[in-house]
Amino acid sequence: MMMYASCMIFIWKCIPLKEAVLPMDSSYQIITDATCDLPVDLVKKLGLAVIPMPFMMDGKEYYQYSDNHDFPSHDFYDALRAGKWVTTSQITAADYVDAFRPYLEAGKDILYIAFSSGLSGTWQRAYEAMEALRKEYPQRCIEGVDSLTATLGEGLLVYLACCKQQQENLSLHELKAWTEVYRFCVSGWFMVDDLNHLKRGGRVNAAAALVGSMLGIKPILQINQEGKLIVREKARGRRNAILNLLNKMETRFTKDTSLQTVFIVHADCAADAKAVEKEVHARFKPSHIFVNSLGPVIGAHTGPDAMAIFYMAKDRE
Repeated sequence: MMMYASCMIFIWKCIPLKEAVLPMDSSYQIITDATCDLPVDLVKKLGLAVIPMPFMMDGKEYYQYSDNHDFPSHDFYDALRAGKWVTTSQITAADYVDAFRPYLEAGKDILYIAFSSGLSGTWQRAYEAMEALRKEYPQRCIEGVDSLTATLGEGLLVYLACCKQQQENLSLHELKAWTEVYRFCVSGWFMVDDLNHLKRGGRVNAAAALVGSMLGIKPILQINQEGKLIVREKARGRRNAILNLLNKMETRFTKDTSLQTVFIVHADCAADAKAVEKEVHARFKPSHIFVNSLGPVIGAHTGPDAMAIFYMAKDRE
């Protein structure tokens, strides 16, 4: 209970996105994965480093958050609608070594906040890289946190960690400890049009996918305490599915909603996301609502027209 109380206190102090500036303590670098789905301008404003992650379409490899930036969101989801086959792959331990090394060479320590181990093996690859680099750079501190979430849930955790660090100028170990506790307060609920994309990628089983294929049934999914995506409920029709996500907030949102930050992510259904943003504002009046597109690395598994809402709750269950 005490953990939840301190969580509430921090959320009340959270700064709006537009006021975010570079972290105060430059002795360590905060790093996360492309699966955070934060926009490039915010990444730069927060002083974050984001590790690009690959996806393949029509035999060509692209990297989300690469220097030449993103495959246009609408084009990507139109390609999925047209039946294009898109795959993703884990980056290797060697890739993580290459991503981390420049900061260590520059004399900085590292706090890495990772894509959920319940959805990918990237955390294990990153862990192997950190173990190797600790031996190579014994004078440097290299720490990681498994976010146990994804897309703008991971993004929200990273953003709030940066806010916390900015407000209190925390040491690396202090911020790591904070992140390990509050990752379990990031509540994330999804709706998808069908589960076949998730089934193909091994994110849900065949029985769950069968539910999603029933006429007019829209699955409601949650990222649970183990960082896995599970089917929790089903709704008849898209409108009811969206209402389900909003009603979840009614019971799970922290009591003082006026200083909350809400992240909404969508897979090329901007009009629906805008309607959800309007409804969230009317019902809860949070201090800030942020809407962004679901990136290709996660979007390849959800398919088009998926949507999720992320916010801080007392826990995930």
